[in-house]
Amino acid sequence: MTVPQVKGWCPGALRPMVSGDGLILRIRPRLAQITVGQAYGIADLAAAHGNGFVQLTNRANLQIRGVTEAGLPELTKGLAALGMLDDTPEAEAALNIIVSPLWSDTATPVIANALADALTGATMPNLPGKFGFAVDTAGPVTCLSAISADIRIETAGKALIVRADGAAYGRRVASTEQAVAVAIALAQWFAASGGVDAGGRGRMRAHLARGAVIPPHLAGDTVPNPVADPFQPGQYNGASRIAFAFGQIPAATLHLLADAARSPIRLTPWHALAFMGQDVAHTVANHPDLITTPNNPLLRVTACTGAPGCPQAHAETRSLARSLAAHVPDGSHLHVSGCAKGCAHPGPAPVTLTATPNGFSLIRNRRAGDTPDLTGLGADMLLTSPDLFRALP
Repeated sequence: MTVPQVKGWCPGALRPMVSGDGLILRIRPRLAQITVGQAYGIADLAAAHGNGFVQLTNRANLQIRGVTEAGLPELTKGLAALGMLDDTPEAEAALNIIVSPLWSDTATPVIANALADALTGATMPNLPGKFGFAVDTAGPVTCLSAISADIRIETAGKALIVRADGAAYGRRVASTEQAVAVAIALAQWFAASGGVDAGGRGRMRAHLARGAVIPPHLAGDTVPNPVADPFQPGQYNGASRIAFAFGQIPAATLHLLADAARSPIRLTPWHALAFMGQDVAHTVANHPDLITTPNNPLLRVTACTGAPGCPQAHAETRSLARSLAAHVPDGSHLHVSGCAKGCAHPGPAPVTLTATPNGFSLIRNRRAGDTPDLTGLGADMLLTSPDLFRALP
């Protein structure tokens, strides 16, 4: 299997990434939300300077793809006018913070904003580009356990804890201020104890797995609250949760949703938007771009951009995933990856189809880059034999 290039950093609005379909800009809204005005503006900018779609990422960020060098200045200017730019590329890269998108508590915004201030302070070490923080303090369950993060601020009962990813226990803290201080101290320990390799990469879970021991003043003995039920689209407690196939929102559809919204729109890491306290799904019922029920087959498939949009992909992915979605059993999941990196679904999946120069490899219950069960499968064969991925013992 061809080894893909791992960049070790993510694009930003001030530091775009070159891809096969042009530049990628990633917008990182604070507190996982955008105003109605920002939704209109982002949709217009994606239509004018991108490929006409706004992409929801699995970090609750937004991306605009297909941007040309000629269109980049106007796009950047437009984002600045919407208040969507940070001061510098360095500050933007440091603010790798994800918050529970369904928050209604007072602790979440206080912690997230104080953490953002601390991460851009002069005393912070250079952390890896993908090193991130999760603020998961919205209620009696943890929502972000399956979302990539290196340091997690969570709840245990009604108390706050700070936990290193990969550690079973977190350190109990007495206040939001102490939670931020311990999280920053844990990040500083990670860097000082060799968590960052010579190439500037590193993750907390891997650091602990190699034998690093958290110092006693940062270690804890408290387990976080239980994990929440999986996020599903639909109506819950008066709020609309609307998902999108592969996280792609056509610009015109985002406009339509902004027309219906009465308050800030929440972004989720599950390729969905949440409209708190609103029945937006009823307003836009039966729209073909929207997934508003939990039994939609497209929720059972994940696929990256694929070829030709990504230069590392060996095949087109999303049309294949869409065609196979109806054949994925309820409760299972199919990941179609353009290369062995598996960007769209980094963890194991019941079934993964990984594109290679010699066709697709089929992998069960493992990751996109793991040893395959079958190799050399053509897209035509998969489409004419959609039950093939269920036929293995």
